[in-house]
This record gives sequence, structure tokens and C-alpha cells, in this order.
Amino acid sequence: MKYLLFIFFLCFSFPGNFTFAAENEEIEYLLSYIAVSDCIFIRNGTEHPPKEASEHLEMKYNHVKKRIKTADVFIKKIASKSSITRKKYQVLCKGEKFPTEQWLEQALASYRISAGHQELKGEK
Repeated sequence: MKYLLFIFFLCFSFPGNFTFAAENEEIEYLLSYIAVSDCIFIRNGTEHPPKEASEHLEMKYNHVKKRIKTADVFIKKIASKSSITRKKYQVLCKGEKFPTEQWLEQALASYRISAGHQELKGEK
């Protein structure tokens, strides 16, 4: 009987763990995408190079990691605006400014299609 309960537990435990792993993988992808981009990040009116921006967002994420369950929530709550001033972050890419939120949502959508994760949807 204990053996059957263990199998039952395993069957229902792993799908959630795989989903979490996929979401964590997406957040890691976004952080590396930012770090290697050719874009300048504008945070509270100050320009920052990509690696510095990625490190800043990773630091913010590490402080609230337990509450950020999806890459979509990561973008919305961590990567789109200052948690102190509430000013929206922007990126300057090839002479054009974009809201960071829009830029990262497009990157995530492309990643999901290429990685076969398009079925994953975040909490909004």
C-alpha cells in the first residue's frame, strides 16, 4: 500500500516540478537575453549597459523569487519598472526606445515558440 501511495505521489508531483523548471528556465533565458543584447537600458532616467541591467534585475528577482512563479510575472513585476520610483524601464535599441516590458514580452514569445513552450501562460 505504501508503494502505491508513493507512485501516486510521484505521478502528481512531477508535472508541477517540470512546469516550475520550465518557468525558471524562461526567467534565466530573459536574464541572459538582456545581458548579451546590444541595447542600452534606461532605469530612472539613467542609462545602463546590458550586463549591468541584467545583474540589477537578477538581484531584484533573487529578493522575491518565491513570489515570482512565471516569466510573465517576472516581466510585469520585476523587469518593467522600478520598485521604488515606479518609473517604467526602457531600452534603447538601434536608435529606438521601447518599454522594457514590451521588448521582453516579444523575446519571451519568440523563445517559447522556438523552445516549444508556447502552451505556458503566466499569471497576469
